[in-house]
Amino acid sequence: MKLREYQIRLSNDASEILERKKIVCLFMEVRCGKTLTALQTCHLQNAKNVLFITKIKAFSSIQKDYDNMQYQFNLTIINRESLHKIERNDFDIIIIDEVHGYSSYPKPSVYAKEIKKRFGNIPMIMLSGTPTPESYSQYYHIFWLSNHSPFNDYTNFYKWANEYVNIKLRYLGYAQVKDYSDARKKDFWHHIRYYILTFTQEQAGFTTQVNENVLFCEMKPITYKIIEKLHKDLVVKSSDGKLILGDTGVKLQQKTHQLFSGTIKFEDGTTRIIDTSKAEFIKDKFQGYKIGIFYKFIAELEMLKSVFKETLTTDLTEFDTTDKNIALQIVSGREGISLRNADHLVFMNIDFSAVSYFQAKDRMTTLERKENTIFWIFAKDGIEEKIYKTVQGKKDYTNSTFKKDFNVRTTNPNQNNQQANKRGMALFKSN
Repeated sequence: MKLREYQIRLSNDASEILERKKIVCLFMEVRCGKTLTALQTCHLQNAKNVLFITKIKAFSSIQKDYDNMQYQFNLTIINRESLHKIERNDFDIIIIDEVHGYSSYPKPSVYAKEIKKRFGNIPMIMLSGTPTPESYSQYYHIFWLSNHSPFNDYTNFYKWANEYVNIKLRYLGYAQVKDYSDARKKDFWHHIRYYILTFTQEQAGFTTQVNENVLFCEMKPITYKIIEKLHKDLVVKSSDGKLILGDTGVKLQQKTHQLFSGTIKFEDGTTRIIDTSKAEFIKDKFQGYKIGIFYKFIAELEMLKSVFKETLTTDLTEFDTTDKNIALQIVSGREGISLRNADHLVFMNIDFSAVSYFQAKDRMTTLERKENTIFWIFAKDGIEEKIYKTVQGKKDYTNSTFKKDFNVRTTNPNQNNQQANKRGMALFKSN
């Protein structure tokens, strides 16, 4: 394996920035080689011990890049949920993959707090293809992870926002809250621009054309009947007494989303497969092709396993070395992995997030591949096409959008299970 010319250049620049500022941000589009560029930067820094924080799905590809380049520093790869297992603190460099996952505001996330507390003084390489997918206000906590942040003059987000954000008031139900999303990037960009290196697929020479196809699947009558009843009465009851509640706008949106792909999570936390139409449609349509299937809800994975049986795996190495298809959850599988060996990507559901849309559909993209074909499997007359049109416009599919799309009336969040149980109707039987 050899570094591309631009990776050599970027790693040299990154090493200089890291030396001077203790933070460097590699904001490179997907498939441009952020991992190798970061590892090469560590090599140039003569690092001895490096911690790479990423998602479990990316472990094998990162380890493969490290092994192929025969780097001599010690590399520890871990996911953020397991950081508490790291006892040592003698790392020379911390690499934080998909750093936008730590950029919540106005308050930092639990994981962001842990990284800052344990590794804040150590030089950091921050990786992302979409550093601020929701708002430029996300920049504050990205840099806050390090004790060398250019925003250290502001002890918290609120003080920073008072100078750089157009703060607005919004009404959520009966509550009035402050909206901090309208940050003025032009006013603070001069503080952070020298920490950031960007690179696009176009600059890297990618000419891959992504062909998107939407296919519609007719769901079973029971699926449409349950959704119709839920929208009318805000509750549906199974024959064994399990409840589907849509007593708030958010819950109604989530349950509608689940049902249109054939599964449901009941009020008691248990799940059930109601309609296998989508999984069967995918199996029949893509017979003979090696495919990567993206699902949204855990019960959808169980559905896929029940239909595809031994021809399906969730392990990337097994997918790359056998004829099996792979199933990945949209959020966990959208970042840090490559499905270059897939003939097609097939989405049996779609996430509300615009970030998920743009990242997940690029999982097949490589410099050598000139054309990719992905398929979206939507329920006929379902919610998915409405979500699709929204996220294509780089906007998340919010509850207010859902209410407009489905003419949802105001729900009563104080409705209790006893009231719901009286109005419920046993529309379907236990499996």
